[in-house]
Amino acid sequence: MPTGAAMSDSLKDRIALEIRTTGPMSIATYMALCLSHPRDGYYRQGRPIGSAGDFITAPEISQMFGELIGFFFVNLWQQIGEPKSFTLLELGPGRGTLMADLLRAATKADGFADALHLQLFESSPPLRTEQATRLGDYHPYWSESLDVAAGDPVFVIANEFFDALPLRQYVRATDGWHERLVGHDGDTLMFGLSPIPIANDAMPVAVQSAAPGEIYETNLAAARVIQQLSTTIARQGGALLAIDYGYARTQTGDTLQAVRDHGFANVLDRPGETDLSAHVDFETLAAVATTAGLVAPPLATQGDFLMRLGIAERAKSLARANPQTADAIATALTRLTAPEAMGTLFKVLCIMSPGLQPAGFAA
Repeated sequence: MPTGAAMSDSLKDRIALEIRTTGPMSIATYMALCLSHPRDGYYRQGRPIGSAGDFITAPEISQMFGELIGFFFVNLWQQIGEPKSFTLLELGPGRGTLMADLLRAATKADGFADALHLQLFESSPPLRTEQATRLGDYHPYWSESLDVAAGDPVFVIANEFFDALPLRQYVRATDGWHERLVGHDGDTLMFGLSPIPIANDAMPVAVQSAAPGEIYETNLAAARVIQQLSTTIARQGGALLAIDYGYARTQTGDTLQAVRDHGFANVLDRPGETDLSAHVDFETLAAVATTAGLVAPPLATQGDFLMRLGIAERAKSLARANPQTADAIATALTRLTAPEAMGTLFKVLCIMSPGLQPAGFAA
């Protein structure tokens, strides 16, 4: 049983109390406490994104990323007849960089800005402040629920959102599957296994042939978000675009990771001070959406998606207009699209009303 480092004082009492009261906790409970504790959660304090934070997301690498997604949504808005009122919802907007770039490009389309109702799903007070600075001209509405205006078409963008939702892990043993749990010995967190086995045939078919010791991850929180938004989109029309690192088919593997100061850290070290995430099971999310009546075109890699939207041409245009930053633009293009960078690790999922033809996806 591997052990982690000493617990952070900020969440030590809460985690210790949970374990003393109910026994070892699921990884989902641990992640939820670490990331979303109302006082000491990772996303409730500090500024995790950017060069001064713990990690950098695609919108922070280049304006091209958000601009092309702006084109993507304008194209869909035009396909549904340019409605005079629609909701654009971003899940986990970060510093507001993606949405600022998106809207700078999208609002060049006649009528888009006047029809827009901008909603931001965000719980972090510091990040809300940054979003207000960048997006105040668009009169955003902040919410901690996924409810949107009834009747209007809905477009949703989620960049690196689903990877941070709490998941559960199960380890295959000779007598079935055992949930992986977090316990503690004194002031030290450690992983362990539930003594209660789960029958192999209760797991998805894709993992039933797993060998002893293999790990299966399931994210019920992500499925619930997709279910709620899919129901809304099926009723009101629209689409959801999710960009994240993950895998196209349900599989085994331990992908839970921690990042701090732009480097990997121990998952159990300094809870509340470290970003936690895991790869997204896109096959499961697409299946939830299609069950609700939406359509999901074949998954695209981020590199292919951006290239089909014209990022190479946009990079050339920017370089011509800003020759002094041509090298930086070329570097950003490589980071976003190259297979050895973000190009293939990150995937793009679109779920949408039937009949739409989303740009950036293979026919």
